Amino acid sequence: MSEGREQDQPEEREGAVRPSTAAARRERRASSRPAARKDGSSAESKKSVAKSDESDEDAKKGRPTKTREGQEKRPSLIGRGFRYIREVIGELRKVIWPTRKQLVTYTGVVLVFVVFMVALVWALDLGFGAAVFELFG
Repeated sequence: MSEGREQDQPEEREGAVRPSTAAARRERRASSRPAARKDGSSAESKKSVAKSDESDEDAKKGRPTKTREGQEKRPSLIGRGFRYIREVIGELRKVIWPTRKQLVTYTGVVLVFVVFMVALVWALDLGFGAAVFELFG
C-alpha cells in the first residue's frame, strides 16, 4: 500500500508547479476548498452565522476599557531610571559587537571615504573659485 503512494507522489510533484505570486497562491487555495452550496452558503458559514447571532451584542459593543483600580501606581522617578538602565544593559547584550579586525577595517574604510570626499569638495571649490575670478575678475 505504501508503494503505491510513493509512486504517485513524484508524478504529482512533477505536475504541480509552486505558485510564484500571492494571487496565484490564493487562487490555488480557493480551488482546493470545497465548493459552496447552490444557495450561496456553505456549512462553515452557517456555523459562523449561528455563533455571531449568539454573541451579536458583544460584537457591537466590543471590549470595555480596563479600569485602573487593580493596577499599581507608577514607580517613582528613581525607580523608572533604574528600570531604564536595566533595559539599556539588556539591549546592549543583544548587540553583535565587531571583532578588532572588523573594527580596524571599517575605520579604515570610513577614513578613506572622508579623505576622498574632502579632496573632491576642495577640488570643486578651487575650480568654481577660479571660474568666478575669470568671469568677474
